[in-house]
Amino acid sequence: MKLSEFQRAVSDEFGRSYGQALLTDLVLGELGGRTAAEALAAGRAPREVWLALCKEAGVPASHWYGAGKPAPKR
Repeated sequence: MKLSEFQRAVSDEFGRSYGQALLTDLVLGELGGRTAAEALAAGRAPREVWLALCKEAGVPASHWYGAGKPAPKR
């Protein structure tokens, strides 16, 4: 997962404003007590941060994979 895909996935799942708040406010125990923004800044992979964010925020597992991918061109 690229950083741009991570950002798209957060916006798609949570909405732009709430998603940005989660990135800076929600502490992710799975990532050592860091927020998603802190974990990304520390070099953690976007996919790893996305999965931890999903688990902590209660996102259904069916939304975890393939998130952030642009729609296929037709």
